[in-house]
Amino acid sequence: MKKFGAIVTRLIDGENLSYQEVRDCFLQIIENRQTEMQQGAFLAAITAKGPTGEEIRAIMDSILDHDTNTVAPDVDGPIVESSGTGMDAIKTFNISTGASIVASACGVVIARHASRGLTSPCGAVDIAEKLGIDVEAPVGVIKNSIERAGIGIFNGGSPNVHPNALARILSQISFGSVLNTAASLANPARPTHAVRGVRASNMVAPVAQIMHDIGCRRAVVVHGLQDNGRDGLDEAGTIGETIYAELREDGTITEGRFVPEDFGLSRAAPGDIRQLGGADTECVRLTAVIEGHGTQAESEIVALNSALIQYVAGIVSSLNDGVERSIDAMRSGLAARKLRQWVNAQGARETA
Repeated sequence: MKKFGAIVTRLIDGENLSYQEVRDCFLQIIENRQTEMQQGAFLAAITAKGPTGEEIRAIMDSILDHDTNTVAPDVDGPIVESSGTGMDAIKTFNISTGASIVASACGVVIARHASRGLTSPCGAVDIAEKLGIDVEAPVGVIKNSIERAGIGIFNGGSPNVHPNALARILSQISFGSVLNTAASLANPARPTHAVRGVRASNMVAPVAQIMHDIGCRRAVVVHGLQDNGRDGLDEAGTIGETIYAELREDGTITEGRFVPEDFGLSRAAPGDIRQLGGADTECVRLTAVIEGHGTQAESEIVALNSALIQYVAGIVSSLNDGVERSIDAMRSGLAARKLRQWVNAQGARETA
C-alpha cells in the first residue's frame, strides 16, 4: 500500500510516470489489490495532473490484456470506432450515436465502445438502451450484430465485456477521469479505424499520436470549439471551428481546422444542440433526427460527424460527399431502417 501511495503522491506533485509504472499500478487496480480509496486516489490524481500518452496507453493495454473479452468480427472492410471522451464543456444530445447509425446506413461497419453518462444525464449506453439495444449483451451477441447489421455497441460498464474491474470501477465513480479516454480505447473488437472526439483542444494531437501507437491505421481526432473560441465539444462542431488531427495509413499525422461553412452547413447556436433532458427525452429527439425529422442544427451536426466516419472508412473521399450522403440517408429512411436492423440484431436477449 505504501509503495502505491508513494506513486499517487508523485502524481499529485505533477510528476509523469513511466509506461511500466502505470501498467503495474493499474494491474493492481484490476486485481482489486488496493483499497477503494487508493484506487480512487490514483484515478483522481492522474486525471488532475493530466495524463500523458504513455500513461493512457498503459491503462488501455492493462484493460485489454487483463479485463476484456475480445472478439474478431468477420466483416468486409475496416471496422470503425466512433466515440468521444465526454467531460466536455457543452453537454450535447448524443451526436455520436446518431452519426454512427447514419454512417452505418451509408455502408460503414461500426463497433462502438461506450459507457453510461458519468458527467451528463445521458451517455451513449443510456441512449442505446432506450433505442431498444441490449446493452448488457455478451460480446458474442455484439459480434453477431456487427456482422449482421454492420453496427454494435460494447458497454464499458458491463461485466460481460470487462469482467474483472472496469464494470466495478465505473459503477463506483460519478466523475470523469483518465478512463474516459484510456478505457474507451480498449474496444473488444480492436477496430483499425476511428473517429475520436476529445474534451479539450490540447488533447487532439496527443490522442492522434496514441491512435498511431496502438496500431490504428486511420483516424481523425476532433474537438469542436465554442463560438467564442473556447473549448467546447468532444465532437466535430457546427457552432464554431473544429480542430482536428488526421492519422493517415502511412503513419503521418496532419493537423488543421475547419468550419461548418466549408461543407455548406449553417452555424448553430449552443442551445440548438444541448441536451434537453434525460434518456427518455433524448431518445425521442435522436429518433426524430435519424428518421429525418430533426431540426436543421441537429441534422447537420449529425451529418458532419457521420461524414467523418465515412471518410475514415474510405467510403467517401471528401467530407462534402459524406455530408450529402448522410443527409440523404436520414431523409430517405435509410438511417431509420438501419436502426431497426440494429435493434433486431442486438435488441433481443440471446446467448453468445
